[in-house]
Amino acid sequence: MGTLPIIAVAVVAGILSGALSAVAVSNMIQERGAPITGDVAATPDANNVSDVRIDESSAVIEAVDQVTPAVVTIQSSGGGVLGTSSSGTGSGFIYDADGWILTNRHVVEDASELLVVLNDGRQFPGETYGIDTLTDLAIVKIDAADLPMAAIGTSSHLEPGQVAIAIGNPLGYENTVTTGVVSGLGRRITASDASQTSAETLNNLIQTDAAINPGNSGGPLVNSAGQVIGVNTAVSTNAQGLGFAIPIDVARPIMQQALDGDELTRPWIGVYYVPVDPALAAEQDLPVEYGALIGTADGSGQAVFPGSPAEGAGLRSGDIIVAVDGEQVSADSDLATLILPHASGDTITLRVLRDNSTREVEVTLGELPADS
Repeated sequence: MGTLPIIAVAVVAGILSGALSAVAVSNMIQERGAPITGDVAATPDANNVSDVRIDESSAVIEAVDQVTPAVVTIQSSGGGVLGTSSSGTGSGFIYDADGWILTNRHVVEDASELLVVLNDGRQFPGETYGIDTLTDLAIVKIDAADLPMAAIGTSSHLEPGQVAIAIGNPLGYENTVTTGVVSGLGRRITASDASQTSAETLNNLIQTDAAINPGNSGGPLVNSAGQVIGVNTAVSTNAQGLGFAIPIDVARPIMQQALDGDELTRPWIGVYYVPVDPALAAEQDLPVEYGALIGTADGSGQAVFPGSPAEGAGLRSGDIIVAVDGEQVSADSDLATLILPHASGDTITLRVLRDNSTREVEVTLGELPADS
């Protein structure tokens, strides 16, 4: 059907009990610079890779020295399912000096209490500022100032084979560093919780062979310039060297929303879609080999959500969205990636193929429902 293979993996928060909330997610989405000081933006020369090449060993050591002070341990307790209690340990990293921390949703979800332990041993009660409705991400806030913070890079120019460094607290071993490479991009997985009772689909992840273990969840995946390029989130339980991280560019909008004091929201069209590639085009005799085919992979279920912006704009099953505001929908810039920088309420123009004719359709984006 022209879709990426699905690999069964487990999220790696070290949660002893509790479950993930299943959400419908769309297919989504170096170097030297300074930490963020108010706005979540890639460092000025984050796309310049020419100076990150020569001595990888020294570069890794320097990168770890830069980022480790900003890596935290997050201990969760309380919550649970059907009256049971749960506890667990995960990781996170400080991205703003006033106590803003990015982590995984499954590290903090359903917890009634959070304890954040800094690299220097200080401890602070933590509060979950918001849960992402799109991916396995969350923002935690602690009441502190002048904290060390990690430099934020970009995931838009990653290449297979470049160095990847995972930092976190697996199995209680604080400040553990593992190294590897970016093994692949745009991976799709089905992730289950520790009890194997709940699962969700995660899309467009970074694959790495840097070892990721229980307790690493929410920790940073770092490039050799000491910049965060992803958030460690899952590991295969059936193979070695298969770890996955959410690209930092996917996290950037909600990181900024938190700094601005806004609710965490994601833009939403309200369609299921299948990425079009040459194989799918040949199989279904489509007129193009790129774009987003509205519909589900197996052809069952609803393709357009009732009451959604897509329905209001007249989109329907079988339409192929080939461009957003004039930018072509492709494997590198899929539909979800192209709408990600927008806010709810923005109006975008879609170029749509229907019955071999092209039309321009304006859609006013909504907010992705938390229970979608």
